[in-house]
Order: sequence, then C-alpha cells, then structure tokens
Amino acid sequence: MKLTILGGGGFRVPLVYGALLGDRGEGRVTEVVLHDLDAGRLTAVARVLAEQAAAVPDAPVVTATTDLDEALRGADFIFSAIRVGGLEGRANDERVALAEGVLGQETVGAGGIAYGLRTVPVAVDIARRVARLAPDAWVINFTNPAGLVTEAMSRHLGDRVIGICDSPVGLGRRIARVLGANPREAWIDYVGLNHLGWVRGLRVAGRDELPRLLADPELLGSFEEGKLFGVDWLQSLGAIPNEYLHYYYFNREAVRAYQQAEKTRGAFLHDQQARFYDEVGAPGAKALDVWDRTRAEREATYMSENRETAGAGERDADDLSGGYEKVALALMRAIARDERTTLILNVRNRSTLSVLDNDAVIEVPCLVDANGAHPVTVAPLPDHATGLVCAVKAVEREVLAAAESGSRTTAVKAFALHPLVDSVNVARRLVEGYREVHPGLAYLR
Repeated sequence: MKLTILGGGGFRVPLVYGALLGDRGEGRVTEVVLHDLDAGRLTAVARVLAEQAAAVPDAPVVTATTDLDEALRGADFIFSAIRVGGLEGRANDERVALAEGVLGQETVGAGGIAYGLRTVPVAVDIARRVARLAPDAWVINFTNPAGLVTEAMSRHLGDRVIGICDSPVGLGRRIARVLGANPREAWIDYVGLNHLGWVRGLRVAGRDELPRLLADPELLGSFEEGKLFGVDWLQSLGAIPNEYLHYYYFNREAVRAYQQAEKTRGAFLHDQQARFYDEVGAPGAKALDVWDRTRAEREATYMSENRETAGAGERDADDLSGGYEKVALALMRAIARDERTTLILNVRNRSTLSVLDNDAVIEVPCLVDANGAHPVTVAPLPDHATGLVCAVKAVEREVLAAAESGSRTTAVKAFALHPLVDSVNVARRLVEGYREVHPGLAYLR
C-alpha cells in the first residue's frame, strides 16, 4: 500500500513513520512518498527516517519528490500536513494580532483566520488534484486549522477526506487515566469543532464515570485540564473542555501572557526548527538523536504561556508522547482492513448536530470501517457551547467564502465576527496587516 505525505519535509513526519514501522499486519504500508516544496527539508527528514528504519526488516521504502502530481499518482492514502507560509508565516500571524491586542494563535482567533485564508486556496488545489489523479485515495488531513481545511477539501472530495487531531484523544486518555480506567475500553462523549469541543461523559462498562471526577476536587485538579482551567470552573461547566478553550475562557490572560513572552510560540519553533535542519544537514550528524532531542523540547514547551497563566506547572511526562500518528494509523487500518473502530474525527455533520447544516465539518466520535468514518449521534450541546460552536462555524464559512471570491470585505467580516476579535476597525487593520506580511494573501482585493 502506498502512502503519500504532503508536507513530507515537516518536523512531525518521523512520528508517522515510526508508527508505520510498528505495523506488521497484512496490507500494511510498504511505500512512503514524501512531498515538499523544500528539497533541503526533504533530505533532512529522509535522513531521520533512514536511521529509524535501520534495524527494522522490511521497513516501508521511502522516496521523496518536489513534484506534487508525481507524489499523488497511485496513492492509496494521502496525509496532508502542509504549512503554507512556513513557521515564519506563523510567527507573523502572532505578531500582527498581538500588536492589535488580540490572540494570534495558529488555530484560534485572528491567527487562525489568517492561517486559514492563506491555506484554504492551496488545500483546495490539492483536493482537486487528488480528485483527478488519485480518485480512490483517502485523504487524512493534519493541516491546521484542521476543521476548516477539512471542510474546504470536502467540497471536492466528499467523505473521502477526514480530519484528525490528537487533542481529543489526549484529553480522553487523561480523564480515563485519572479515573483508573483503560482508555481503550472507555467511550468518550466528545462533541464540538476542532479545538473547540467538550468531554461531557466517559462511559466504562455502560456507566458514566465523569460525574465522579467532577465531584472530587482533588482528583479533578490532578491532571492537565484541571490545572489549566481550575476545579471551580470545570465544576461550573459540568464538562471538561478541550485545552484550546483556555484561549476563550481566559482570553485576556492568554493575550497578556503572549504579549509578555520573550518569544511567541511561532517564533520559538521557527528558530528551533531552523537549528534542527542545520544540525541534521551537518556531516556525520546523528539525525535521529537530533530529532529526538528537539521533539522533547518542543513538546515540553507546548502551551507554556497558558500553563504559566494558570499556575499549572510543567506538563506531565505521560503527555509528551504525541498522538497524531496513532490516530492516523488507526484510521488507516480501519479503512484499509475493515478493522472497525471508534475514533474522534473531523467529518461532515450530516444530521449529528441539529444546529449546523449537513456539510459543516464537526469533531465527534465516529464509527470507522472500510466505507469511511460515520459520525455517531450525540446529545445537543448546552446553550453556551452551542453559541460558541455556531459563531466559530459562521466565521469559518466567511473564511471559505473569502478564499473562494478573493473578497477583502468578506475577509474583514470573518475577522470581525470572531468572538475573540472585539472590533470591526481591528478586523480591518488585521486584514491590512496580514496582507502586508503574507504574499499569499495578495488575492484579497
């Protein structure tokens, strides 16, 4: 089976390849094609993968190309993990937003809108090429903002594009662990949009164990989300929010922390990964060792500003293990081998959430089999969550409309309607500021 990875020079690719190396089942991936626009990054990542595979018999063969059409032809699965504008673009997203006193995080608020506006046209072009060159392939979308990009691609690929994220998986795993349950045996009642969802129940052997957690302040405050949001707030919600909701519930504190930080997250990663690619390219470098060291630093500093604001301390060691690759491999196995499973995924709503239309991409538990991912019926969200979900989905729709029409006015509307952008004038300045730093937004007129 052939797997194509778009954004194949990206830092996280070795996580995916490491998961593939552990798969010895029938019908496994035997060929991996890396595609990237940057040949130097491709070479560096290929070196890491070669060292990963050194002691593994029959490891998937890896090839690399900068030709997109060549990479797509004959693919059975396509992982889309691109970053339009690179980490410099992410750092600019943060800088422009923070100068206006609003959040610049890459998937939430102004930064997420800017990232979406320059990513959607590229993702749509990829989707059209896939439909033409590999119509039977399944696209698994890693590219952020994951829900928005998946919805853009679904307009051309239908249900053959599925978005994934490791945040819900990690959240469910932490809740199960603190309750003494096996995450593999637990049913996680999770619903929302990508980076905007809530765990409302965790069932083990038919019994919902979440009320027990919410009633125990000591237990509730013992894991990442309890430390991040605070016990009182979680008890008030009666649910455990995705960590990214910290940007909504504690927005002023988050913006202030990012403004005061020595470097934004994007600037930190830009500098860190530049060092990584330089080191790996040096003669005699142990590429895998360099990658492991860099990854540990990257994960340990994840959402550090938010944790500092909340007084949450360092991340637990158990939370430093990634997760994208595990979700992706489980999804691919379920489709390729009809190994039926349940995963939290980004898929078209159909009739799952009555407040959204059928084509809106949401993030919910799905039953997965050879025919793809099928969203499970869920109970309605409470009013406060419904309001956020509907508001953010409306913003995503304006982003898609702006990307399709090239309308600057529609782009302004997208920014202005977001709950974390508090002024139409700020929205106008954001559009101008982003157009100045991103050549990829020149299409907005």
